[in-house]
Amino acid sequence: MRVLVVKTSSMGDVIHTLPALTDAMRAIPGIQFDWVVEEGFAEIPGWHPAVDQVIPVAIRRWRKQLLKTWRNGEWQQYKARLQIQKYDYVIDAQGLLKSALLVTRLARGKRVGLDKDSAREPLASWFYDQSINISKNMHAVERTRKLFAGALGYALPEEKGEYCIRDSFIAGEIDADKYLVFLHSTTRFDKHWPEVYWKQLIGLATEAGWTICLPWGNSEEKTRAERLADGIARVKVLPKLNLKQVTAVLAGAEACVSVDTGLSHMAAALDRPNITLFGPTDPGLVGGYGKQQLSLESRNYSNGDQTVEPKIFASLTADVVWHELQNNLAANV
Repeated sequence: MRVLVVKTSSMGDVIHTLPALTDAMRAIPGIQFDWVVEEGFAEIPGWHPAVDQVIPVAIRRWRKQLLKTWRNGEWQQYKARLQIQKYDYVIDAQGLLKSALLVTRLARGKRVGLDKDSAREPLASWFYDQSINISKNMHAVERTRKLFAGALGYALPEEKGEYCIRDSFIAGEIDADKYLVFLHSTTRFDKHWPEVYWKQLIGLATEAGWTICLPWGNSEEKTRAERLADGIARVKVLPKLNLKQVTAVLAGAEACVSVDTGLSHMAAALDRPNITLFGPTDPGLVGGYGKQQLSLESRNYSNGDQTVEPKIFASLTADVVWHELQNNLAANV
């Protein structure tokens, strides 16, 4: 059986789709998947053993350069590659009108997706041959697992889903026996844990003998990492890394502390103990999924330094996080 997966973005959404492939691989011997995904995340699907071909798409870039995309033949090349293979099933796990129009509708095979009451954009369901109803009050990983089981006709396993990508990585990117990774950067200001708390947590961890690694993705994040590391010998501001390299760093970590960001889900996919810090967002449906994943919500705590920014994190102090991190590390011994 050959199946096309449509899950183009974002990083967290792509990662959340991996356990569904593991379920299908174990239920249907010999099944193979191709996967349409945004070009920036094209490496991720290929780390799963059931994925044969990855078909990059550039919807985000194309919609900004429609005329250029048409003239340079990029759209035609993508469409031709998409239609080479006749699939047994085309599973649209994105549930958006753009994915249904630009990918699912063009692919050859039985098209399956969420029904109008389940999809993020109900109109997407018009383009499927089979629509499946799945409650919105489930974690994103479980929703996708249930979609694949319904589309491909196997019983949904009772045990927790597995990502199956850790074997693609070998520890050794960092010259340190044991280290922690602190994922300090995200897209929205109000999702950032206060820098003063990061500094305090780094102090507690390094005093306990840990080496701390700080990844970054752009100049602003690098500057923040340098501020956090300033004057502390056991803190490494990592060099500029691509997605595979930073994933290898995460794979070798003893544990991570993260803000609400895509790389936090990568840590979960690699079975690394991880604490994710939530302020304005709700982890209920998209929080860390996997082994030793802990979500800390600022609303569950009180007091703290009311002068910090963003203020929503005032009650989620470094002492609280350090206590939970020590528990997480002890559970991993």
